[in-house]
Order: sequence, then structure tokens, then C-alpha cells
Amino acid sequence: MAQAPITHQEFTRAFRDTLGMFATGVTVVATRAPNGDPIGLTVNSFNSVSLDPPLIVWSMARHLPGLPVFAACEYYSVNVLAADQQHLSQLFASRSDDKFRDLAFDEGLYGVPLLRGCCARLECRNTTRHPGGDHLVFISEVVRFDREDRPPLVFQAGAYRRLAED
Repeated sequence: MAQAPITHQEFTRAFRDTLGMFATGVTVVATRAPNGDPIGLTVNSFNSVSLDPPLIVWSMARHLPGLPVFAACEYYSVNVLAADQQHLSQLFASRSDDKFRDLAFDEGLYGVPLLRGCCARLECRNTTRHPGGDHLVFISEVVRFDREDRPPLVFQAGAYRRLAED
């Protein structure tokens, strides 16, 4: 017996759930708006591309209001969240207008915000952007970085996870 075709909405939901089976780390990408205000968002579409030259990739949904700022900025940071920083992931995933209020952070190159207590922090030069469906894909050069030996925050199947200890 043939199955009824699924709707576009059903396909999109099923595709999203399928992609969600891939466990990812959680990052906050941050920069400065033209007026100097720090802005950032939670991103789990982050990955390494190349060691020589040092390149990373991430993507941002085209409907997000901060897209023009990230597309135009010269530098931004990628902050790899630690297991105890779920609150930061939720804060930067929210629609709050002032995510940096009362948040202590360091300043990197050109004042880009660097969150404290992360597993890793990368300072990136915004070099290449490509359209990718409903997202804009950023491929950027890492110009400076630091790291701490801390367990990462992990996201999989719509929930935060922790790595198992050996």
C-alpha cells in the first residue's frame, strides 16, 4: 500500500529531527555592532575547515535580525561553551535585546567580546560568506585563540548533554 505524500512542513520537521541526531558542541558567536554594542548568538553549526590556513565555518539563519551586523563585521569571536555554561547558551539563543547586560567578558581584537570560562575562544577575521539556502555560511580565518581544559557543552536531539567520563 502506498503512503500518502508528506507535506513540506512535515518533511522540514522530520529533516530537522534527523539532523538533530548529530551531537554538536555549542558556541556563542559575538561581535560589535556599528554603534559599539556587543551582540551575539548561540550557534551549533560550527566546525573546523583547515589547519593551514586556519579556517572555521558556521552558518546563520537569514531571518535573524543580527545578520547584517555579522555579515558586515571585520572580526568576531567564537566561544566554545563549557558544560556548566548552559545558561549562556539559553541567554544567547533568546530574543533578548541586551544579552551582555551584567555579563563580564574580555575584549579581543577590535573589541570583540570573549566570554569567560569557555573551553575555547577563537578570534576570527570575517573573510568569506556564501548563500546557503535559508542560511548565510561564514568561512573565516582564525587569527588568535585560547583554550581551557574543561568539558564541553553538548547538544543532541533537542537536549543538552554531557560527555561520559571514561
